[in-house]
Amino acid sequence: MSWIDIAALDDIPLRGARKLRTAHGCVAVFRTGADTVHALDDRCPHRGGPLSEGIVHGTSVTCPLHNWVFDLNTGAAQGADEGKVATYPCRVEGGRVLIDATRLGAAA
Repeated sequence: MSWIDIAALDDIPLRGARKLRTAHGCVAVFRTGADTVHALDDRCPHRGGPLSEGIVHGTSVTCPLHNWVFDLNTGAAQGADEGKVATYPCRVEGGRVLIDATRLGAAA
């Protein structure tokens, strides 16, 4: 894996997200209430809602447009909804959020 530094952990609010713009599209980087970070495509497969504007609860995010819920670990829709968004490995090191640049390039 090739890790790149994208932000300070404190730049992402608890139970919130920030949008990472890449050449291949936007990625939503989430911070849970338990201080873990997760990264998903920032586009709901249902109607393209911006997941970075969704509600983070536990290890899930709810799309702000139609209330679809996605697991932050797997990207899979929960409940009766079907679909999946791509996930990207990320980690926190020394208070900085790192994401796997190799996976970002593979998304293209």
